[in-house]
Amino acid sequence: MLPAHAYPGLKKYPHLVGNYGGAWQNQQREFEEFPGPIVMTTNCLMKPRDSYKDRVFTLGPVGWPGVKHLGHSRDFSEVISQAKALPPLPDKEDKSILTGFHHTPVLALAGTIIEAVKSGAVKRFFLIGGCDGARPGRNYYTEFAEKVPDDCVILTLACGKYRFNKLEFGEIGGIPRLLDVGQCNNAYSAVQIALALASAFECGVNDLPLSLIVSWYEQKAVAILLSLLYLGIKNIRLGPSLPAFITPNVLDVLVKNFDIKPITTAEADLAACLAA
Repeated sequence: MLPAHAYPGLKKYPHLVGNYGGAWQNQQREFEEFPGPIVMTTNCLMKPRDSYKDRVFTLGPVGWPGVKHLGHSRDFSEVISQAKALPPLPDKEDKSILTGFHHTPVLALAGTIIEAVKSGAVKRFFLIGGCDGARPGRNYYTEFAEKVPDDCVILTLACGKYRFNKLEFGEIGGIPRLLDVGQCNNAYSAVQIALALASAFECGVNDLPLSLIVSWYEQKAVAILLSLLYLGIKNIRLGPSLPAFITPNVLDVLVKNFDIKPITTAEADLAACLAA
């Protein structure tokens, strides 16, 4: 529910009280620990365990055998009844996360951001985000974010942000160093921010002090990558492994035309970005 807090139409409801859980691959453990009903609306549903299967409902394009699908009626009466009957979520001390950096509020601060870049207070922007997954090697993105210098700003989106969005990054002249742009589909916002900055500095996106560190897992991230390539954006670092459909010949085209690079180590890739 984290992105819901960024939408005024949803945030206005008093019963939207927080966010539970992290990235999709942790759901079997987290759903088992959560005592209430769960409505799944995306294709990130994993096979429900028997311990909570009777509390899972699906909606829209997602479904699972033996799990009740709410269908087009969107009748949530059974979900509500179950939520009232089941025990409450135990109190757990956690922290607040700043979110909601859609391109509209960010561009409202364009003057402040541009001045920070011109004055040297902000040296570089990093977009670190994309899909998350359980495969070893994704701690690279946590390490990269942790090592980004204090005079740089990080934009993040999609579930890859759960690798580091609870870390403290501080501010630069009132600008948060970590800007949570939103969900996978909010890659559009990240592109709009980059295009607006390029316009303000009278240069191309590839000439901005901007590095893209993208994690991929499935088709949504690939669609985002193809959109970035269509816009002519180059020098993207992609990992933790390359998509299976990228054959040596396809990779050769991507490297030659778009300078795509597989990730190596956080230290080496960060040093290369800062030296660019």
